[in-house]
Amino acid sequence: MRRGTHAFTLLEMMIALAAAAIVAAFALPGWSGQIARGHRIDAVTALYRAAQYVDAQGATAASLPAGIDQAPPSGNAVYRLKLREGDESNGGYAIAASPMQTGPMRDDPCGTFVLDANGTRGNEPSGAGLSARDCWRDR
Repeated sequence: MRRGTHAFTLLEMMIALAAAAIVAAFALPGWSGQIARGHRIDAVTALYRAAQYVDAQGATAASLPAGIDQAPPSGNAVYRLKLREGDESNGGYAIAASPMQTGPMRDDPCGTFVLDANGTRGNEPSGAGLSARDCWRDR
């Protein structure tokens, strides 16, 4: 046997892999939560951007143009924004950000984010998971 040969034993390798697996088991749920939180922030930001567009266009805005009609504004859409007709209760318009059915947020408990001309924020369906306050808390 040669002196000075350095290598890992199988036992040392198994201990290192077990430690990495334990760290991953605790880190992955938190990481997934942060990804979802980032998508929610993108949806809220897109709603405010769309509201600024509609306010600038006034009554002539019938729909949202490309880039303003999704969150994030470029790339694959995670949320699709739609301008809803207004009435006296919502101040003239409402904008809804619905998760894409094929996207990562399709089963999100926050559901669809809604912002109206009065600044009222909410989620549909209400009571289906997190409260509107919890869903909008990062903005």
